[in-house]
Amino acid sequence: MKVRHMRLVIGVIIIIVCVIGGFIAMGGHLAVLVQPFEALIILGAALGAFIIGNTGAVLKQTLGVFGILFRGPRYSKQAYVDLLGLQYSLFKLVQTKGVLALEQHIENPGESTIFQRFPTFTANHHAVEFMCDYLRMVTLGSNVVHEMEALMDEELETHHQENDRLVTAVQALADGTPALGIVAAVLGVIHTMGSISEPPEVLGHMIGGALVGTFLGVFVAYGFFGPMAQSLRNIFEAESKYFLSMKVGLLAHMSGYAPSIAIEFARKALMSEVRPTFAEIDESTANLPALN
Repeated sequence: MKVRHMRLVIGVIIIIVCVIGGFIAMGGHLAVLVQPFEALIILGAALGAFIIGNTGAVLKQTLGVFGILFRGPRYSKQAYVDLLGLQYSLFKLVQTKGVLALEQHIENPGESTIFQRFPTFTANHHAVEFMCDYLRMVTLGSNVVHEMEALMDEELETHHQENDRLVTAVQALADGTPALGIVAAVLGVIHTMGSISEPPEVLGHMIGGALVGTFLGVFVAYGFFGPMAQSLRNIFEAESKYFLSMKVGLLAHMSGYAPSIAIEFARKALMSEVRPTFAEIDESTANLPALN
C-alpha cells in the first residue's frame, strides 16, 4: 500500500481507537454508544441539508470524494518530469522548425509522436486540452504575453473554483453536524421527559442515549468531515501546481526564452517535494529522441 493510502487508513484507525478505546478504558460501556436512531437523525439531516445546499455538479463530484482522498494528489514526480519534457520538446520544435510545425501535433495530439512519448501527460484530458488550446492560439498569432496570461489566469481560476465548491461543501457539512448533534440530543431529552415516571435507571439510560447525539455530531464533524475538507483542499492545491507549471512554461516560451530556460521557469513553479532537480530535467531532455 502506498504511503498516502496508509496515511488515510492510519489516521482513521487512530481516531477510532483513541476515542472509543479511551471511553472503554475509563469504564464506559460500548453498548451505550450504539444509538442507531440518534445517528439516523444526525446523518440523515446532514445528508438532506447537503443536497439542499449544493448543485447537481457538486453532488456528482461528491460521489468520488473517497476515491480522491484515498488516491491523494494525482501527480507524482515522474509526471512532472514528463510535463517538463513535453514542454521542452514542443518549444524545441518551434525553435528549429517554426511555429507552424506545431499544428500537426496540437490538432491531433492522440496521434502526435511528441505527445505519445509522455503517456502520463496524454492520459490527462484536461491538461492536453489546456496545452493544445494555448499553443493553437500561438500558431494563430496570439503572442501578447500579458493578454495570454490574463486568459490563462481566468481559466485556472475557474478550474480552482470548481474544485473549491467541493471543499466548501464538505467543510459546511463539518460546520453543521455539531448543531445537528444538538438537535438529536434535544429530541432525546424530549423523549426522556415524556417518560419521567420511569425509574431512575431507565431515565439514566435514556439521558445517556440523548447525550450520545451531541457526541456523534461533534465526533463526525471534527474527527472526519473537517479533516476530509482539509485533505481535499491540500490535494487540489498540490494538483493546481501542475497547470501553473504549464502556464509559466508557455508564457516563458511566448516571451522568447530558449526551451531549456522556459522549462526551468516551469520547474521553479513546482512544490519542493515533487520538483525534479535541474540535473534530472537536463538528463531527461538530453535523452529525448530527435524531433520528427
